[in-house]
Amino acid sequence: METFKRSVRIESDSLGDLEIPESAYYGIQTLRASLNYPISGLRVTPIFIRAYAFLKRACLHANHELGVFPDVTTVGFIEQACNEVIEGKLEDQFIVDVFQAGAGTSTNMNLNEVIANRALELSGSTRGDYATISPNDHVNMSQSTNDTYPTAMRISALLSIRQSLFPALEDLENAFSGKMEEFKSTLKIGRTHLQDAVPMMLGDEFGAWASIVQRHTARLREAEKDLTFLGIGGSAVGTGLNVPPGFREKVIDILNADLDLELRGSSDMFEAMESLAPFQHVISAIKNLALDIIKISGDLRLLSSGPLTGLAEINLPAVQPGSSIMPGKVNPSVLEMASQVAMQVIGAETVISLASQAGQLELNVMMPVVQFNLLFAIEIFSNAMRVLATSCIAGITANDDRMLHYAESSASLVTALAPHIGYMESAKIAKEALASKRTIRSIVLEKKLMTEDQLNSILDLNAMTRPHQLEG
Repeated sequence: METFKRSVRIESDSLGDLEIPESAYYGIQTLRASLNYPISGLRVTPIFIRAYAFLKRACLHANHELGVFPDVTTVGFIEQACNEVIEGKLEDQFIVDVFQAGAGTSTNMNLNEVIANRALELSGSTRGDYATISPNDHVNMSQSTNDTYPTAMRISALLSIRQSLFPALEDLENAFSGKMEEFKSTLKIGRTHLQDAVPMMLGDEFGAWASIVQRHTARLREAEKDLTFLGIGGSAVGTGLNVPPGFREKVIDILNADLDLELRGSSDMFEAMESLAPFQHVISAIKNLALDIIKISGDLRLLSSGPLTGLAEINLPAVQPGSSIMPGKVNPSVLEMASQVAMQVIGAETVISLASQAGQLELNVMMPVVQFNLLFAIEIFSNAMRVLATSCIAGITANDDRMLHYAESSASLVTALAPHIGYMESAKIAKEALASKRTIRSIVLEKKLMTEDQLNSILDLNAMTRPHQLEG
């Protein structure tokens, strides 16, 4: 029986030799990391790899312009390899688990090896023949994992927030604002402590939610500015060892030209390497919004509860059958999804908080778990907010008659009488109305506390929702 031996190449590092699949663009350090950490099956997100490749390309050009990498032909091969990574053509070559050794050295070397081997192939050389194009000496020139990894973290987070999260939040705010306008004259009873309060417009409820999203977005815009300060050029500990003068400035200029992110150098490269506060700032801003999303989702679930034995003031779009046993049942499925995603974001914030305080001395080595949780949180939250806006909020309708019935039947209308007949007398009327199932109006008229004209003016439900506007 004929046997076939898989085609392999031999690569060496300071620990010895390993067989690498001949078809692989990754090398020995990537393979070691893959074998060492069979943890989750999760891989580093494509946007992080893309951001890292932008950084590698910027470093390549900076080295060339500064004269420390003069070989223009080799620079061209490495640049083309970086471009292919940026375009996602080599995505399957990034095989290191997200839970890996600290600082992200495994991911950095995965990038270096893939870029080097693709550049070797482009030059007509053999993969693994690092004498002409080396992962360490050429692709990683003037760099360390310790300054490139946190820089790539910042770039990828900025790209994710600006390209995905901000547009999704804008969609959600617009969806709420649209309903605010649609329901601006839809009368309902407000509730506090889950008890009847005073009349309001349904549009005001949706307007509040639009404002909540808008204000959280503004807070996030402030927080993400922290990510624009880079420690690139700090090398291993922040001193800039083995980094040519002017390198940092050129890298940042190139990145800004490529990505339009308003990046700048940190005033203290040691701080940029030690502190993960910018990432904590951003995830905290996202978490704060996630908390309100859970609250808003709960509000909408309450308002749509029923349809016969709940509030049933609004109708949610039906997106799927709600039960495997109860025919015809429809659940608030999108809102349930949004709450679960928000809870996952809160969990990510907890992980990042723990990692932020876990660094020692000149480096916080917990960066890989921060990178994963931050980008994962941004991705799922962006997707959830987009679905929430389009598949739920945009399709909500109002049950006007039911809301008007609740508003007219509420004993809390007595609040408007208090300035005229006093708090205690108003409380007695409210108590009697609840006990007798009669309206406030009928009891006041029966007791001859006011004329019908006076009562009509005071108990004008629409006027109650805009008292100061009417006064003006």
